[in-house]
Amino acid sequence: MGAYQQTYQRSLDDPEGFWAEVAEAIHWDKKWDKVLDDSGAPEYHWFAGGKLNTCYNAVDRHVEAGFGDQLALVYDSPATGKQRSYTYAELQDQVARLAGVLAEKGVGKGDRVIVYMPMIPEAAFSMLACARLGAIHSVVFGGFAANELAVRITDAAPKAVLTASCGIEPGRVIAYKPLLDQAIEMAECKPDFCLLLQRPQEAASMIPGRDLDWEECMATATAHGCVSVEATDPLYILYTSGTTGEPKGVVRDNGGHAVALTWSMRNIYDVQPGDVYWAASDVGWVVGHSYIVYAPLFNRNTTILFEGKPVGTPDAGVFWRVIEEHKVNVLFTAPTAFRAIKKEDPDGTFIKKYDISSLRSLFLAGERSDPATLEWAEEKLAVPVVDHWWQTETGWAICANCLGLEQFPTLHGSAGKPVPGWNLQVLDESGKQVESDKIGALVVKLPLPPGAFPTLWNAPKRWYQAYMAEYPGYYLTADAGMIDANGYAHVMSRTDDIINVAGHRLSTGGMEEVLAGHPDVAECAVMGVADEMKGQVPLGLLVLKSGVDRNPDDVVAEVVALVRERIGPVAAFKKAVVVNRLPKTRSGKILRGTMRKIADSEPWKMPATIDDPAILREIGDSLRTIGYAGDK
Repeated sequence: MGAYQQTYQRSLDDPEGFWAEVAEAIHWDKKWDKVLDDSGAPEYHWFAGGKLNTCYNAVDRHVEAGFGDQLALVYDSPATGKQRSYTYAELQDQVARLAGVLAEKGVGKGDRVIVYMPMIPEAAFSMLACARLGAIHSVVFGGFAANELAVRITDAAPKAVLTASCGIEPGRVIAYKPLLDQAIEMAECKPDFCLLLQRPQEAASMIPGRDLDWEECMATATAHGCVSVEATDPLYILYTSGTTGEPKGVVRDNGGHAVALTWSMRNIYDVQPGDVYWAASDVGWVVGHSYIVYAPLFNRNTTILFEGKPVGTPDAGVFWRVIEEHKVNVLFTAPTAFRAIKKEDPDGTFIKKYDISSLRSLFLAGERSDPATLEWAEEKLAVPVVDHWWQTETGWAICANCLGLEQFPTLHGSAGKPVPGWNLQVLDESGKQVESDKIGALVVKLPLPPGAFPTLWNAPKRWYQAYMAEYPGYYLTADAGMIDANGYAHVMSRTDDIINVAGHRLSTGGMEEVLAGHPDVAECAVMGVADEMKGQVPLGLLVLKSGVDRNPDDVVAEVVALVRERIGPVAAFKKAVVVNRLPKTRSGKILRGTMRKIADSEPWKMPATIDDPAILREIGDSLRTIGYAGDK
């Protein structure tokens, strides 16, 4: 039995003993009373009674151990042409003083703080400063519109909002302050104050009595120490993206999070203290939380914070330039990034211009990696390329090729094998385990390992109904797939209305709410269709109200603009078509799955329960007018 199998088996046979050993790798102010508290099952809590501080484990303990001069954070911004580096000692100073600013304004343990920031060092400082105080941060991706931000402000009821005057995209500057002001106006709860960093690209107007200048406050700030919190206290809330209705705030606790992420760096990613690690993502997503900010710092790595794009800032060679300049050892990004690079530079000409010999491995996650992209990356980079699978809710990988334990052969189309701690199974509709190579619902037998979410913010009933009710004793991933005879997991498709656009999980139901709000739209459906670059993109079908006598193209343009305004450009909602009616079952359920197959030119069967078979042929004709349902 190899190292992977031994470790995996032990984690399932003796989870409390396994994780108690792993937990010795972090600093505890007080050891736990119980490794696993199962008294509230199916809600479990790890390291109950233990006390620690996440920021201390990420920053202070390394300075105290004599590593204050090691680089902790490198900010590389091709968007602005700027670079800044911070040692662990310098990071400690920035974070402690920012914590002092927040504490002086009344922020303390358990208070919520919204962070609405672009990819700049201050975003990481904000998260760590909240953790230092025991406050709960909730980072909102800077690409979200005012309505989305307002919903999160209402739900989290933050004492403060930390923001910057703008974000920068290729060729344009996005002003954040007008969006924030509008969101606060719309929100039911109002923050006590906003702390704003003025960026030179866009000056923001300030509201007296509410808005504070970042640099002015930091200039007179007093450093604040680390506040000890319970292992089971929340560290952050991260709202799952794309919903326009009731928000879904994933909660992460302090203790299990620090334990699991520290273990993952060495055992999954094979990253040792002192290595340079780059997660090319955004702090607004779970990857940014786990693997830009927390895990690399727990493991005393140098983490790269990149403000740019894989192509266009300035070209398809920017990733290789960053790897060469900063001697990156491990890169973690989304398959979308590599599809974009491959499209711009199919022969890998840019790769040859840089010395990327420091790179040991590439990890991909956020959506399914297509075999062609994996093969291209393997050939051009000549390093192991690992497709692995995890979710906002899980906080770290469910499946991977655990390079730090034992590298097993890559199987293209698979997300690897279950990671130690994750008892992954495949169940049929009746809740019975299916045979190898048979597709079913991918579920994880409870308890989930440390680092996974214990609940949803302010929504325990929704947490239970969404994740625990369908298969009692199991966590429902909402993904369908299989485990083959050799133990490799294959994630095939979503089982709900979530689509995956360039690694960002977005709700088609949320988009339908926006479309349905247009005054001319009677009915609508949104489905995820295949896209070569983004994996999936949303496609809308609109039925107009009777009597509406307008150019359908005008209505389509308006609903596209509405989605951009309400959800944001991240939704990538660019195409819709007006149809006479939507295909439904006799019970009234819209046949989204069948329409998606038609759009993607996949084989499909006429559903037995359809109310009118002719409508699907009409749908195919309509989709062909906008470039879908053709021969592919």
